Amino acid sequence: MALSSGVVLVRTGSSYRVHTDQGEVTAVLRGRLRRRDDDRVVAGDVVELELRADGPATISGIRPRRSVLARRAAGERRPRAQPLAANVDQVVVVAAARDPEPNLRMLDRFLVIAEANGIPPVIVLNKIELERSAELALRQRFTPAGYQVLPTSVEAAEGLPALRDLLRGRASVLTGESGVGKSSLMNALYPGLNLRIGAVSAYWGKGKHTTRAALLVPLAERGYVVDTPGLREVGTWGVDPDALGSCFPEFRRFLDGCRFDNCRHLTEPDCAVRRAAEAGTFDPDRLLSYQRMYEEVSVPSWSSGRRRAK
Repeated sequence: MALSSGVVLVRTGSSYRVHTDQGEVTAVLRGRLRRRDDDRVVAGDVVELELRADGPATISGIRPRRSVLARRAAGERRPRAQPLAANVDQVVVVAAARDPEPNLRMLDRFLVIAEANGIPPVIVLNKIELERSAELALRQRFTPAGYQVLPTSVEAAEGLPALRDLLRGRASVLTGESGVGKSSLMNALYPGLNLRIGAVSAYWGKGKHTTRAALLVPLAERGYVVDTPGLREVGTWGVDPDALGSCFPEFRRFLDGCRFDNCRHLTEPDCAVRRAAEAGTFDPDRLLSYQRMYEEVSVPSWSSGRRRAK
């Protein structure tokens, strides 16, 4: 028996595919780990392995996680976090300048999910050769929030070195609407990869949330791309209405200026966030996006015991 370590790529039934320096291995959980709850090991976990010549490897331990992409379990009296992927460094949200047109509401949702999990997001604007003005529009919308907007094009070979630098050595959740060119970008950067993001997403089914599994795809330069199911609907992620305002970074410096500590930034008087939007401090449509999401994730008894997320 030999000892090693590796990164979990995906769970398949009761076993796990694990990426190690020696190659990919199949592993099962050691007895004491099997007796823990169902979220014991997820894609991205760094695990300790016992390698055997006559059977699958054994996962004997899990190293501490530096971050977790998780959603709140539904249908339980006391909601708990369901980890989907561990040790994620960034969420890379891909949009297209055209074909399809940028869906700003969907972009905002991806960004909120990243913020709610404490994982930095970056926006990649692909197909920039089709509509140059789209870059300025996105920068005007998202610069007040501090988000980087990286224009790219496979056809015109633009922005690819910068995207490669962004992914190098990091575990990146790659997300965005269908047709924006996620797979084309990755295959342009890593020609031998034949990235399976499109196939994986089709397998899980668009808009379906029947599985919590996530898949890591190893990249050159010791990076990973993470494909997760259901990174679309904010409601399914259990985002706390009290914390939603702080998931819009450009709102944060105004939150303490509202008259009411439990201000929802909807119709309350003397709302500092709404005043800032009206003054053009940030894109007023971001406030409208927040308000629509708030109505989606809120509960009727919002006024009882509420505290704004600082």
